[in-house]
Amino acid sequence: MKTIADFQKERLNAGQKVGVVNLGCARNLVDAQMMLGRLKKNGHRIVDVNQADVVIVNTCSFIEDARKESVDTVLDLIELKKKGKIQKIIVAGCLAQRYGQGLAKEFKEVDAFVGTPTLSRQDNPEQLQLTPRHFSYVKICESCFNACSFCVIPKIKGKFVSRTIESVVKEVQALDAKNVKEINIIGQDITAYGMDIYRRKALAELLKELVKVTENVQWIRLLYAFPAHVTDELIDVIAAEEKICSYIDMPLQHISDHILQEQNRNITTRQTFDLIVKIRKNIPEGFLRTTYIVGLPGETKEDFQQLREFNKEMRFERVGVFVYSKEQGTSAADMKDHVPEKVKKDRLDVLMRDQQEISKEIQQSFVGRQLKVLIEEKEKASRDTFIGRSQYDAPEVDGLIYVRSSKALKPGDFIQVNITDAYEYDLAGIAL
Repeated sequence: MKTIADFQKERLNAGQKVGVVNLGCARNLVDAQMMLGRLKKNGHRIVDVNQADVVIVNTCSFIEDARKESVDTVLDLIELKKKGKIQKIIVAGCLAQRYGQGLAKEFKEVDAFVGTPTLSRQDNPEQLQLTPRHFSYVKICESCFNACSFCVIPKIKGKFVSRTIESVVKEVQALDAKNVKEINIIGQDITAYGMDIYRRKALAELLKELVKVTENVQWIRLLYAFPAHVTDELIDVIAAEEKICSYIDMPLQHISDHILQEQNRNITTRQTFDLIVKIRKNIPEGFLRTTYIVGLPGETKEDFQQLREFNKEMRFERVGVFVYSKEQGTSAADMKDHVPEKVKKDRLDVLMRDQQEISKEIQQSFVGRQLKVLIEEKEKASRDTFIGRSQYDAPEVDGLIYVRSSKALKPGDFIQVNITDAYEYDLAGIAL
């Protein structure tokens, strides 16, 4: 499939104004930054979508809801093109990679369908940062080392690819020089980092190097850790290094041995319990975010009840729940005993209600404590209130902290906050 670079050479005029609509996760955001960085380097003006001649929609197709959002966005852009408000539409990302040929026949108004950017092992492609200046995402690998039965990512992204330690260090050093305060390490499977090029799990080694070379960066956060690949060395590094957030995003997907085997997760119920106990023991102040999938074909009432009891016992600080989505080309799509949609939704609702009660209690435990907070922005409706996050809150997915301060604060400031109020997902406090 053609790339954005191919389209730029063949179809874009020098100096045309380009805007982007980015859909999906932070990994997609990095892809969008790479595309825009290349276009800017080649002389194109990057603007807001409402000012653009050419609009790139960077799509997601991980689950049905994501595909629907992507298609709806393309349809909206087609209407704008018909009205003469934009000149060209480029559909990029996972949806284009997976269904580009078919979509090209259906959406003739789209000028090009281009695939996802290729992650280089060594090069650092110039990116146009779409996040606020004080934090950034750094993608260290692409695709997944595992082959979960429900997931289509390896079919879209291809073979697992890690960047070299040197290339990641170079990128982080450049961000540190720009006074970035928070680095979020991302990839579909960051705990498998290095297994393709170094023949070993090298995430802990990489983190040690990043700690050494950063001065302005105060938080390094780990997102999307595959539990079967979490090592003792990695846990020890998180526990020992102050710059590494005591926060691990580790999707478990289930706890029943029956379902874990059907999901091809390469981890058992007992191994999962032991891993969590080890993390809790070595990082006692740490926060764990996890996600579950309910309704995999063959999931019984007993399987779900085991998951529910497990979640209550583990009391994870952050939990997301998804219903199983049948994905063409995955082995789970061919399984028998598909769970009715209503049952899947009911199970999601039950788990989320359980988690809401756990979350309320965890949030309430912060009242009276002090937290280090990274300021994001000023609350528009208030003269003295600012919005920030703690190390326990990943950008755009977790809660916020509303901070009252008699002094003016700006994005990127770190301050100590006395927590005075707790809500279901957010906190409030006073700057010290």
